[in-house]
Amino acid sequence: MEMAGASDPLFLAFQLAVAGRYSILREVGRGGMGVVYLAREVHLDRLVAIKLLPPEKADRPELRERFLREARLAAKLSHPHIVPIHAVDQVAGFVFFVMSFVEGETLTERVRSRGPLSASDGTRLLREVAWALGYAHSAGVVHRDVKPDNILIEASTGRALVADFGIAAVAGEGNGDGVSGTPEFMSPEQALGTTIDARSDLYALGATAFYAFSGRPPFEGHSATEILARQVNEPAPPLASLGLSVPRKLAALVDQCLAKSPADRPVSGDALAEQLGRAVDQQRALPAALRAFVRRSGRMDGGGTLLYCSSLLIGSIGLSATLGPRAAFATLSVGIAIAPLGFAVGAARKLLRLGFVHADLGPAFRAELENAREERAADRGGSRLFESAISWVARVSASFSALAVPAIAVGLVLPDTRMLANSAMPITVASLIVAIVSGAAYGAVLQSRRDVDTELWSRLWMGRLGTFAFTVARKLGGSLPVSAAMTHRATELSLGMAAEQLYESLPKETRQSLGDVPALLDRLQRAAQVLRARYEELTTALESRRPGVASDDMDALSAERTIVHDKLTGAVGALETIRLDLLRLHAGSAAVDGLTTQLGIAEEVSAEIERMVSAREDIDATLRFPRQLEPTPV
Repeated sequence: MEMAGASDPLFLAFQLAVAGRYSILREVGRGGMGVVYLAREVHLDRLVAIKLLPPEKADRPELRERFLREARLAAKLSHPHIVPIHAVDQVAGFVFFVMSFVEGETLTERVRSRGPLSASDGTRLLREVAWALGYAHSAGVVHRDVKPDNILIEASTGRALVADFGIAAVAGEGNGDGVSGTPEFMSPEQALGTTIDARSDLYALGATAFYAFSGRPPFEGHSATEILARQVNEPAPPLASLGLSVPRKLAALVDQCLAKSPADRPVSGDALAEQLGRAVDQQRALPAALRAFVRRSGRMDGGGTLLYCSSLLIGSIGLSATLGPRAAFATLSVGIAIAPLGFAVGAARKLLRLGFVHADLGPAFRAELENAREERAADRGGSRLFESAISWVARVSASFSALAVPAIAVGLVLPDTRMLANSAMPITVASLIVAIVSGAAYGAVLQSRRDVDTELWSRLWMGRLGTFAFTVARKLGGSLPVSAAMTHRATELSLGMAAEQLYESLPKETRQSLGDVPALLDRLQRAAQVLRARYEELTTALESRRPGVASDDMDALSAERTIVHDKLTGAVGALETIRLDLLRLHAGSAAVDGLTTQLGIAEEVSAEIERMVSAREDIDATLRFPRQLEPTPV
C-alpha cells in the first residue's frame, strides 16, 4: 500500500533517517512546535505517533534544546490518562519523540461530530483530565496548552488521555521566550506573559469544559489579539447563563476554574477531580426497582391500558343503547378519571413496599433523561427541515380543526346553517385526519431527539398527581419499616460496571490470564450492598434508641457498625483498585502480574466479607436486633 505523504520532501527525508526503526504511514497533524506522523515501530510491531520538530526550528539551538528538554520532562510522566512517551531522539538532524498511538478522536472532533457532551460524560472526562494534570503538576510540569485538541478519547474504552506536553515547562518558569499556547484556552496570566503555575492549566481546563458543554469557547474574536484581550479583561460568561442542561454544582465548578485570579480557582487538579466526583449524582447506577419504575411500571402505556380503554369504550356504547347517552357519557367520564388514579396509587404502593419514597423519583427520572440524552447524542440524525414542515402542518391542521369542529356541531343543530355545516364536514374531517397523522408523526420525530415520554411521566409523578398517589398509598399500608433507598449511594455498582467494561475491552489473551474477573466484581458488589444495608439498619437503630435499652446493647451495636463500615470501605476500595489497575493496564503503565496480585487481595476481601455475613445470618435469629430495636414506623 502506498504511504500517504510520499510526495512530501520532509516526509521522505525523515522516513529515510529512521528507516529500519520506524515505518512512517502518514501525517496526522501539525502544530506550532511540530509535525505528527503515524508510524509503525518495526521491532515491537506496534503503532506509534511521532512528533517531529520541523527542520527550520531544529536548526535553532534554543528551540531544539527546549523541545528536547520538554519532551524528556513529559517522558517521565506515567499516568493512565497521559499519553506515554516511549523515546526522545535526534537522528541526522531530525529531533523527535515517539509516543503511544491512541485509536480514537480528540474532544474537538467529538463535539463537532456529535454535539456538546452530556453532564455525566463531560464530568467523567474532565475528572480524568484533572487527575492527569494533578499528577503532572506534582511532578513539577505545567502543560501550558490544555485544549480540546490535546484531549484524546480512546475509542475502545472511552477514557480521556492528555497529549502534547510539547510546550510544557518546569512549574514557575517564566515565559521569557514569548507567549505560548492557544488564545481561546489561555489563562489571563499566560496571555500577559507573566509567571504561571498549575492553576493556569486549571483555567485552560475550565475553558475546555465550557467548550465541551456548550460547543464553543468562552471567548471568541476576529484575531488572536482580540481574544487575548478578552481573556485578560472580561469575566467569562457563567455556564448556567447559556440555558444548558448542566447541573448547578458542575456549572459552578467550571465558573470557578475560569476565575481571573489564580487564587480563586481550585487549589489543584486532584482537588478539582474530587469536586467533580461529587458534582453530579446522575452518574451512579440506580437500583433495579427505580429503573423499572421510570421505564415501565410507572407508565400507563402497556397492553393493559389499551385493553382497559377498549373495554370502557365498548361498555359505554352498550350502555348508550340501553340506558341512554347520559349514562354512557357518565360511565366513560368516571372510567377515564378513576383509572389513572387507581393505577398511580397501585404503582406508588408497590414502590413504597420496596423501600422507596416519593423523593427518590426525582433523581431517578433525571438519571433516565440524562441516559436518554446521551444515547440520542450518539445517534443524531434526521432532517430539521422535515421536522419543521411536519410541525407546521400539525399546528395549522389542529388549529383549523379546533375551530371547525365546534362550528359544525353548532351548525348541525341550527336549521338555517345545517346545509352549510354538511358541506363543510368533509373538509373538516380531512383536516382532523391530517392533524392526527401529522401530530403523531411530529411526536415520533420529537421522540427521536428528546425522550418526550419520560419527560411527560416525570412531570406527572413529580407533580400533584404523584404526591397525592404516594399519600394515599401510604395510608393504605404501602410503606414498610425499611432503610432509606440507595438512589445516591450505589458507588459499588458504578465502580463494578466501569471495571467490567475495562476488562471486556482487553485482548482475549489478557482476559484469559486474569481469570474470571467479572465473577469477582459481582461478588464484591453484592457483598458491598449487603454491608451497606446492614450499616443503614445499625445506624437507624442507634439513632432511634428506645427507652429501657441497655447501654451495653447500644455499645455492641456501635462496635458492630464500626466493623461493618470498615469492611464496606474495604470492598469499595478493592473495586476501585481493580478499576484503576485495569486503567493502568490499558495505558501500558502496569503489568498483568501486578493486577493478578491485586485480584488475589480482592478475593481475600470478598471471602472475608462472605464469612462474616454467613456468621451473622447464623446468629441473627438469637439476637434482639433488629426486631426489638428497630424504629417505630411513622
